Amino acid sequence: MALLFCDAFWGTDFMDQSGYDAILQRLHDGRHMCKDVEDLLKMRALAEEKYGRDLVAIARKAEGQTEIGTLKASFDKFKAEIEKAGNLHIQLSERIKEEVLKIEVFREHQREQRKKLEEIIEKLQKPKMVLHKKTMESKRLYEQRFKEADEAEQAVGKKTNVNASTHRQSEKVMNRARLCRQAANLAEKQYRWNVDQLEKTSQDWESTYRSACEVFQQQESERINILRCVLWDHCNLLSIQCVRDDDCYEEVRKILEQCDIITDNNCFIKMKKTGSRPPAPIEFQCYSDVDTNGGVGRVETNRLSVLLPRIPSSGCSEAGSNLGGTYTPAQQRGGGTEEKYMVLYDFKAQENDELSVSKGQVVTITEQGEDGWWRAWRDGISGLVPGTYLTKISPHSTHLAATHPECDPIK
Repeated sequence: MALLFCDAFWGTDFMDQSGYDAILQRLHDGRHMCKDVEDLLKMRALAEEKYGRDLVAIARKAEGQTEIGTLKASFDKFKAEIEKAGNLHIQLSERIKEEVLKIEVFREHQREQRKKLEEIIEKLQKPKMVLHKKTMESKRLYEQRFKEADEAEQAVGKKTNVNASTHRQSEKVMNRARLCRQAANLAEKQYRWNVDQLEKTSQDWESTYRSACEVFQQQESERINILRCVLWDHCNLLSIQCVRDDDCYEEVRKILEQCDIITDNNCFIKMKKTGSRPPAPIEFQCYSDVDTNGGVGRVETNRLSVLLPRIPSSGCSEAGSNLGGTYTPAQQRGGGTEEKYMVLYDFKAQENDELSVSKGQVVTITEQGEDGWWRAWRDGISGLVPGTYLTKISPHSTHLAATHPECDPIK
């Protein structure tokens, strides 16, 4: 059951205005509450606008132009959706500002309406207070005059009982009693008139006050309703914004599902590839074998990798002047003869047709390719190894290693 203002805010006596003051205080507090909601929404609108503009600035500032393939497409979509989300937050800010304006218009309308009612009540309140004061004064005068009249009439009765009283004195007492009674009657008449006027004014005031209470209660109901609706709509706007944000990020997730590691790596390889094989090894020629007539009897050429230790040229020259042939030529072609070679450096196979070997192992060479890759056999397994990683096993190489260590291929 709904309670009513007009049945709950009357004073305990005729001059008591505590009920009216309580209603005015409630209306004042309601005005203050409207202002608080306005300030909150204004700050939220500013925050949404700033957040939206920051998102747009972030999306436009981010580059990511060096990326390629599906990841670049995903990142571009991510930036676009961030900018879209930022614009949506800016739009949300404008919607919130519209709600603030709605509250301001409502608050101003209620203020004007309330001001008119307060002026009407004040106009009736002032005459009521004046009449109440006059009525109370006329009541006191009325009581005083009736008291004087009663005393004067009692005095007349006393004089009539005294035989020694003179006729003149009796007339004087009776005249005074008559005048007091007339004054009392006039005081009574004035008192009754003031009471009647006060009653009429009070009825007008009560009627106006009752109507004002109804209007005040209606205003309060409207205020509560509009603030409730504004806050409800604000929550709906925020919920819609959350859904829109999630939609933006869902679009990013969809394109991220198409981001493929293999595809991007293949794209990079196709765009930037430089070659499918290591570069050809550097050829090293050492003239160490000299015949008895002082001429060059045989030249051994080894294909050496850039990883081979550098062999001083002076040592090789000395070896060439003092020794006979040390190396078997590594450029032998044809591959029909099986020869034993020792591994100079560790080699790990990188392709299916290659053979891993370790330094110091002995392998059998069955074919020497012109591209520097030789066919080797070890423990029943065949595969390609770099020819520059091998040295042929021969007595000459053993003799050279003992005499000139700096030219030892094994080292």
